[in-house]
Amino acid sequence: MRFELYTDEKDDRPVFITGNFNNWNPKDYNYQLKQKNSNTYFTEIDNRILPDEIEYKFTKGGWENVELDQYGNITPNRKVKLTAGKTSDTVEKWRLNWGPFKDEFFPIAEVISEEFYIPQLDRYRKVWALLPHDYYISDKSYPVLYLQDAQNLFNEGSGFGNWEIDKKLSILSEYGRGDLIIIAIEHGSEERIKEYIFDNDNVANGSEGKKYIRFIADTLKPFVDENYRTKKDRENTGIGGSSLGALISIYSGFLYPEVYSKLLIFSPSLWVEPNNNFPIMNFRVPFKTKIYLYGGGQEGSKMVRRIHIFEEYLKRWEKKNLFDFEFRTNINPEGTHNEFYWSQEFPRAIEWLFYDNTENPVEVKPQQQSIKN
Repeated sequence: MRFELYTDEKDDRPVFITGNFNNWNPKDYNYQLKQKNSNTYFTEIDNRILPDEIEYKFTKGGWENVELDQYGNITPNRKVKLTAGKTSDTVEKWRLNWGPFKDEFFPIAEVISEEFYIPQLDRYRKVWALLPHDYYISDKSYPVLYLQDAQNLFNEGSGFGNWEIDKKLSILSEYGRGDLIIIAIEHGSEERIKEYIFDNDNVANGSEGKKYIRFIADTLKPFVDENYRTKKDRENTGIGGSSLGALISIYSGFLYPEVYSKLLIFSPSLWVEPNNNFPIMNFRVPFKTKIYLYGGGQEGSKMVRRIHIFEEYLKRWEKKNLFDFEFRTNINPEGTHNEFYWSQEFPRAIEWLFYDNTENPVEVKPQQQSIKN
């Protein structure tokens, strides 16, 4: 079967075809198209590999770089019968790192409090809520994800860049997967390391992580559940972060498994716990917990190795019947320890943790045409 593609956009990135013949892998080098000239690409796929009814899409190497129509809208899956022998398609636009982003799907960012009192630490902290774009015109209740380091999650102009989770949530909403409340807790600046270290005074002089995770579970969550339309049960509650924020989220999940069932763990600072000596509660019936692990291949020689060691510990704890883990690990060989790569990974993690999505693009009706650049 021959697939031909014409695209006007000047874009040097390689083109891939993905579909129900390669498990919807958007960057499968077996299915990279050859370039005929500056605008035309093609590939030939052995008929024995293809189903009778072929569904497919074109990408520039990832769902964050998938094809769009001329208005920047999601395109439906392309379909062709194997008997056709050949197909010719046109792509008008391509996503670039999940963009473009549409105003009408952006979440509503609210400050819960400029100075939310933390009784466990006797100090105050700014806390945000990012609500689905239609929160105030719907009567739905929503799952909740608690995230650390709010300063680096969505505010333009943060010192280290940011995850742009507001933009990423707009994309998820456009795909019908944005029914989620994010509670973002600002870090404590000079207190950050102490609050995110559970119990290691060699790293932090007077580690305060035990009190900090109690604050989220015992004080902040009840407040959020009382003041917002949340699904309060553990099945609909997650926690996460990056670096030290990921580390303290692991502790939160292991010590409060009755509160959290989903952990978003990006580039965790496992060097603080080189022996993976995490305290794990022992329950008669092990809690089922989903963990999304991400690390970058350029984060230093030990990051990826420690993540894989941590995976082995997860399996070991599971064998001991302490937990029932479901985990997914994604290593980006090009990833460095920064917000740009965590930003790219965020939609994939949300889809897997909250929507059980395996990155098979669903059929989505085209949406309105306004675009935020």
